[in-house]
Amino acid sequence: MLERARSFFRMRGVLAVDTPALSPFAGSDPNIDSLAVHSQFGNDRYLHTSPEFCMKRLLAAGYPDIYSICRVYRDGESGMRHMPEFTMVEWYRRGFGLGSIIDETSEFIAGCLDAPQLPESIEVLSYADAFTKHAGVDAFTASIGELAACAAADERLRHELADDRDTWLELLLSTVVAPRFPDRRLTVVQHYPASQAALARLCPDDDRVADRFEIFYGKMELANGYVELTDTDEQRRRIDQDLEKRQRLGRNIYPWDRTLVSALKHGLPECAGVAVGVERLQMAMDRTDEIRDVITFPTES
Repeated sequence: MLERARSFFRMRGVLAVDTPALSPFAGSDPNIDSLAVHSQFGNDRYLHTSPEFCMKRLLAAGYPDIYSICRVYRDGESGMRHMPEFTMVEWYRRGFGLGSIIDETSEFIAGCLDAPQLPESIEVLSYADAFTKHAGVDAFTASIGELAACAAADERLRHELADDRDTWLELLLSTVVAPRFPDRRLTVVQHYPASQAALARLCPDDDRVADRFEIFYGKMELANGYVELTDTDEQRRRIDQDLEKRQRLGRNIYPWDRTLVSALKHGLPECAGVAVGVERLQMAMDRTDEIRDVITFPTES
């Protein structure tokens, strides 16, 4: 699987890069927690949840199209499809728009799965259309009550999620919408709500949505990507919003990476990036829903 991935980029002239796994900074995403490493010198470091920020610094410094295959770490992630340590393929293409990066990602998945016919039957849906078609609700106008009813939520869940609209939508996507995607076929969901795309460019034609996409194989998400945000002030505003939300949710507040904002200020080129989980590719290849089936040494709980 890894050799097929490397061959894919080698044939396209995309440069392999290596970035550090340990950093004094952590991401601000409200949905992702970092693993802290305690040093004898008293300064905590954090294992990266993605090589994204360092790769963007390389792009801002003048690097060409780049990719990385690395181990990444996320605290609190454990389940049928999640592990706290997993392998990620991430790459960036200068000058690519949303359509181009979606096409290349579908070709990458097909190449890794040794299934060249996959892109021929791909279905592309907007986020709004996916919810209308498979859940019968309008993702942008439905009330919290309507979203909760669609999720068949009990009182405990209604109390726990309260009025957090994005969390309700994420729950519906994973439990109602995605399970209805065609089995063993690729489905693209694009133009996610702007509130769910902290590092993505807003769609030029509709600022309610961002140029973000995900690709599913059956009901399982394989890829997450977007056309990158290059506006320094907007990026800083979104980081502040994420930190405020983390505080509201009672989650850890980490030192955020000021070097990313500096890189954007220096000049991040127009580009698109995407991340793919290698274990999930192997799960698709092996036709299993359990990530432990494709890991030789699964993390002990």
